[in-house]
Amino acid sequence: MIRGNLVNVFTGEIYPAEVKIKNNVIECVKQIGGKFNEYILPGFIDAHIHIESSMLTPSRFAETVVPYGTTSVVSDPHEIANVLGTRGIKYMIKDAANVPLNVFFTAPSCVPATPFETSGAIISAKEIDRLLDDDQIVALGEMMNFPGVLGDDPEVMAKIEAAKKHKKPVDGHAPLLAGEELCKYIAAGISTDHECTLASEVIEKRKLGMKIMLRQGSSAKNLADLIDSGGDFIVSDDKHPEDLLKGHVNLMLKEAVKLGLDPVEAIKMVTINPANHYNLNKGLIAPGKDADIVIIDDLKDFNVREVYIGGNKVANEGKPLFETKPLELQSTFKISYKKPEDFEIRSNNEEEKVNVIKAIEGQLITEESEAVLMAFNGNIEPDIGNDILKIAVLERYGHNRMANAFVQGFGLLNGAIASSVAHDSHNIIVVGTNSQDMADAVNKLVQNNGGLVAVLNGNYYSLNLPIGGLMSTSTANDVSSKLEELHDVLNIMGCKLASPFMTMSFMALLVIPKLKISDMGLFDVEKFEFVDIIK
Repeated sequence: MIRGNLVNVFTGEIYPAEVKIKNNVIECVKQIGGKFNEYILPGFIDAHIHIESSMLTPSRFAETVVPYGTTSVVSDPHEIANVLGTRGIKYMIKDAANVPLNVFFTAPSCVPATPFETSGAIISAKEIDRLLDDDQIVALGEMMNFPGVLGDDPEVMAKIEAAKKHKKPVDGHAPLLAGEELCKYIAAGISTDHECTLASEVIEKRKLGMKIMLRQGSSAKNLADLIDSGGDFIVSDDKHPEDLLKGHVNLMLKEAVKLGLDPVEAIKMVTINPANHYNLNKGLIAPGKDADIVIIDDLKDFNVREVYIGGNKVANEGKPLFETKPLELQSTFKISYKKPEDFEIRSNNEEEKVNVIKAIEGQLITEESEAVLMAFNGNIEPDIGNDILKIAVLERYGHNRMANAFVQGFGLLNGAIASSVAHDSHNIIVVGTNSQDMADAVNKLVQNNGGLVAVLNGNYYSLNLPIGGLMSTSTANDVSSKLEELHDVLNIMGCKLASPFMTMSFMALLVIPKLKISDMGLFDVEKFEFVDIIK
């Protein structure tokens, strides 16, 4: 039996109540007299997150977020699916089954995300249909291939029809889509979007019936800009471990309230709203609902005191009350060691005008820029003084493809950084000031079986991510500590980005405007075609 000030997400009322639990389910809820200092809330639901982006296995992720009141998540496993297909999804499900956190999954709709990159797997419409037959798969994952929807691509439409057949929603991903194209996208059956960056986007999409997810991730933080425009859910999308150690959904609630949102309305966005949308027996304190309950001290700071999942106390005063034993996974790397000359861009002229990817702090979108660069000994050189660096993507699934280009916004003065986290196909991505350090960083990454690497003055700094090149079996504290060391090194190297590795990982995401890079070349997202490096 639990007593306190109940936040009723049905009526918006707050009153003293008693919650009776029997066989993991809420048996009865009664209003009572008395005064209480603590508040009873439904367990928090993060309605859209990629667990892989935390660099933690699902079980380690649970160990980290459950003490902050997260009792359920809807996770799109398209990161691991792009590496290992359905085998990767099964790994996520099995590892999550070892902890009390309710981990629901969506069937990844875009594996690969586009035909303009090399992924480790392909998930067909028939496989999507089989995945959606599983009760733990609650939706079709974000439909990033909006050109495929607009063009009535048969395979894309078959995946959407499979979701309709199973009576499960279809998540969207439609940055800057508007007008008649947006209407067609929604008419196909797509019901949510988490990629809004402008208030006008939110307003237009909500008017057309879309449910809007306000995102507050480690790299993309849109809550402050969009909260006054309305929204239906508050979600993480992508969160790094150092941020999760500070809090999860509770911190997003705190931020939303600080920005002026009514506390009860904010709570609805992480409880009843996602529960109703994904047809979960969660997110509500009512008879017959699963007894997932959070006890907090106030509706301003959202400090979590106790957490119950299925009526069992699973966390107390910020500490998990369960053990974690992450599952292992075999290597996923099939790539040869690289030489400095692999990273050179050749020219017969003394100078060249080139296209440049311009990274933007705190955003997934990039700008398209240009620069005039000098060529020495037939190789076009970066312009470190003007922050024009070299970038490359190397395919890691056995086909030996790679592409080189130029990028601005990282601020490196020397050295190189590399990562096997490169959305969405997760090939190896590397940014550097020179070809030697880039080759060294990539080779070290392959030796480590994946992860993050920085090379500075001949020294190596690494965070190993052996689970698909995406996740670690270590604790969030250990992963965060290694990541902090890497960020310190990057500061010495001149980089001022808040989350440089996460920002770099999105340079390969071909479904977010404007200019990106894959293992096949430089890519104009708005034109949806490759462009030349040299203009």
